[in-house]
Amino acid sequence: MSVLEEMRIRSLGVIDDAVVELSPGFTAVTGETGAGKTMVVTSLGLLLGGRADPALVRVGAKAAVVEGRITVSDGDAAALRAEEAGAELDDGALLISRTVSAEGRSRAHLGGRSVPVGVLTELADELVAVHGQTDQQGLLKPARQRGALDRYAGDGVEVPHAKYAAAYRRLRAVAAELEELTTRARERAQEADLLRFGLNEVAAVEPLPGEDVELAAEAERLGHAEALASAAALAHTALAGNPEDPESVDATTVVAAAGQALDGVRAHDPALAALADRVGEISILLADVSGELAGYADQLDADPLRLAAVEERRAALTTLTRKYGEDIAAVLAWAQEGAGRLTELEGDDERIGELTAERDGLRAELSVLGQALTDARTEAAARFADAVTEELASLAMPHARVSFAIRQTEAGDEASGIDIGGRSVLYGPSGADEVELLLAPHPGAQPRPIAKGASGGELSRVMLAVEVVFAGSDPVPTYLFDEVDAGVGGKAAVEVGRRLAKLARSAQVVVVTHLPQVAAFADRQLLVEKTVDGSVTRSGVTVLEGEDRVRELSRMLAGQEDSETARAHAEELLATARADG
Repeated sequence: MSVLEEMRIRSLGVIDDAVVELSPGFTAVTGETGAGKTMVVTSLGLLLGGRADPALVRVGAKAAVVEGRITVSDGDAAALRAEEAGAELDDGALLISRTVSAEGRSRAHLGGRSVPVGVLTELADELVAVHGQTDQQGLLKPARQRGALDRYAGDGVEVPHAKYAAAYRRLRAVAAELEELTTRARERAQEADLLRFGLNEVAAVEPLPGEDVELAAEAERLGHAEALASAAALAHTALAGNPEDPESVDATTVVAAAGQALDGVRAHDPALAALADRVGEISILLADVSGELAGYADQLDADPLRLAAVEERRAALTTLTRKYGEDIAAVLAWAQEGAGRLTELEGDDERIGELTAERDGLRAELSVLGQALTDARTEAAARFADAVTEELASLAMPHARVSFAIRQTEAGDEASGIDIGGRSVLYGPSGADEVELLLAPHPGAQPRPIAKGASGGELSRVMLAVEVVFAGSDPVPTYLFDEVDAGVGGKAAVEVGRRLAKLARSAQVVVVTHLPQVAAFADRQLLVEKTVDGSVTRSGVTVLEGEDRVRELSRMLAGQEDSETARAHAEELLATARADG
């Protein structure tokens, strides 16, 4: 079992520098009002990821520092999470540190590693349950009461709740898509019309891939047909000669003559032979080029009608590229994408039908799962209420009875609710149930919400009873109660002390208390004292034993440490606690 061994607190509130040593069982923290007892709770809250309030930093100090040492067992959830964060255990203990600067900056360290504060918050769920006056106020909220009941119920509620939550999330997504489809129907219809027009325009032209590039080249050629033909003819004459002018000199004849001159002597020198071969290659190349020039001139189309047709086609393609893409490749890509989008838009009616059917199916499923949740909560509520009622009997409230009211709110119309018990009721992510904890403090009293039916002392005992019941079904290693005995006195206070001692048999319990009846049952009692300058120093948190503990209990009983009557009462309380133990 994990145990909080000690905390060192520096520059926090009235505490200058103090060490709080805790025992594995029941530790009571006592002291005069304003001595700084609640700083123990605040310190632990900081260690476990609580909000860093710079106002807590002691006046004149740069920062407040809280360090804690918690023993953990190998393989438990807290140890595994700490190791995931890179923390290292120190001889089976986890060292936690939290620093809050006067400027409000906060740093956290776990097992020697700097970690986000959120990691400490995750560990808190596994290590410590903190309860104080603010927690009691939280218990008054129906949403918290439903959460408490669900936590107690365990798998009985958790399993149907997980299925319900998944169906609820899907229903929200389906409803959102339906809303988008129906409310934007006009916009989507306009988009479909524009796409349809554009696709029809592209289809009417029937552009081919690369056609714009090919037509641009053809238009350039046709537009300069005469110049191209003339240049080709002149080049052909220069290479092959002019048949009508026997005296003209042409490249083919000159190169041929050069070849003949070299052929006669090539056998005498390999180097000259190589040059002769190259001249021969030039002669062949000239013949080929000459032939192609003749063919080019013959095939060149100077038809102005063809040029007009090309320009007309190019104009049609330009209309498309001006609207749908920088070139025909981009236009064709737009058309393909647009066709897919149009198919999607034209399928809206079908999609709306599909979504409507799915929505109705999910609502029917939620009705079944919601009913299962209600049934599971109702069954768990009876067990929970009986267990808390039994605990209250041990806390000097023998005639009190706790119960749960589980109800639903009627939906304004069938479309906004789900069917639970034959009625259309409102629902949310956690089901349709509103859960409220009721208390009848004595026979004949009408059960009322605990916010209205319980006094301060009764509320404290109900809170303690609820936590004790939780300890049996979902235990945590350490429980910290801050003034949970507020408004309690006399016999009821003795019973609270006795019940806390019983809880400490299976868990570590730390209680900040002003009641001697509660402190007497503790395995260890810590006294928080201020020095004359109003601060709590290292020597200001002491473990009380023997005579010192009797003196403190006497002070708590009568305000006088040396009162013989108070001392006798204190010794009697300690004797009663030891007898119970």
